[in-house]
Amino acid sequence: MDGNIKSKWDELIQPGLVHGSLYYDEAIFKEEVEKIWFRTWVYIGHESEIPNKNDFVTKSIGPMPVLMVRDSNGDIQLLLNRCPHRGNAVCVQEKGNRARFTCPYHSWTFSNTGDLINYAFPEGYKGTDKSQLGLGKVTRVTNYRGFIFGSMAAEGPTLEEHLGGAKRCLDQLCDNSPTGEIEISAGFLQHRTRANWKFILENECDGYHPAFVHSSIFSVSDSAIGDLYGNEAVAVTRSFGYGHVEVDPRPEFRRRDAPLSWFGTTAERLPDYVKQMEENYGPDRARQIMIDGTPHTMIFPNLFIAEIQIFVIQPVSANESIQHSTAIQFKGAPDINRRLRQQTMGSVGPAGFLLADDTEMYERNQRGLEIRQPEYLYLKRGEHRERRDEDGYLIAHSTDDMPSREIWKHYRQMMEAK
Repeated sequence: MDGNIKSKWDELIQPGLVHGSLYYDEAIFKEEVEKIWFRTWVYIGHESEIPNKNDFVTKSIGPMPVLMVRDSNGDIQLLLNRCPHRGNAVCVQEKGNRARFTCPYHSWTFSNTGDLINYAFPEGYKGTDKSQLGLGKVTRVTNYRGFIFGSMAAEGPTLEEHLGGAKRCLDQLCDNSPTGEIEISAGFLQHRTRANWKFILENECDGYHPAFVHSSIFSVSDSAIGDLYGNEAVAVTRSFGYGHVEVDPRPEFRRRDAPLSWFGTTAERLPDYVKQMEENYGPDRARQIMIDGTPHTMIFPNLFIAEIQIFVIQPVSANESIQHSTAIQFKGAPDINRRLRQQTMGSVGPAGFLLADDTEMYERNQRGLEIRQPEYLYLKRGEHRERRDEDGYLIAHSTDDMPSREIWKHYRQMMEAK
């Protein structure tokens, strides 16, 4: 780019300002699909969702359907859910167990490794090379501690390079399980939202809104979570680069110095879980893990670890998204798992307040953009108090806009990349 000619991204994304059209322009959305969702690493699902040979679940990369399969050999495959014949979906079930997928249109049949096995009336395909007509596959697939990520790009950073410092958050989550493993087995809730996916992405580590949007549920449940997002809070936000951000409440939990305070309970109320943790990690390490709790981390572009649950963001169009949410389960820890499910239903279930409140805010934001003045959204809160932590990561107060600014910085890099 000539130094005297500004790109459209210079106009759309300025320091602490983003143009409203980034949330509603369908042309920009289509560009995002190509430059972000089909290039970067995207969270697909967890290996525990397909524990047995021939299990499958329907997932997505952006708006593109993907089948996550444990094939007949026990290996995990990410298959594109499109028949190479006429483009029909070869599977319309959300999940199940099968060794083959048959397209309903002309009965082409594929193994769960994606290979074409046969087609109806084969006489019409004399001399055809079946090996060239298998299902498409996600180009790169990597498993980190059970979390399956896929990338449609043949080249680029490895998953570990992409995760960078955010890898610590996945480790922190798994360490809260007595076995070091989590399971995604409680079933998903799907929330369809009339809002752009980036409003959801930014909201996940926006520590400015909970004191106002969620004040009712905090007061009803007598929760101390609101203290993490007050003006006097010692919790911080952190950017790991690559668009990954977190709200790190550990400074507050360490000040409290009480195991399981992060979960709003005490060690005495979960004796079996505490015993398992101490047996597997030793008393001192177990105590520290249970004080620090689980992370509150947004892994760009679609995996949100929200302490007791995960959310997976699926963009549908410029103005519509789906959030898939489920309770995290610690493998082999039934007493805390029951409470994790209960609290998830109470917060993001059909009668829960937390996600309903957030969704109302996303949709009001989206409607607000129909008003074209002012043109830009203002994201400058806390610019003056950004600083580096001991590991060199950018941190700020838990209520500052730093996470959004860092997300947009990475977003712009991806959209400008050739």
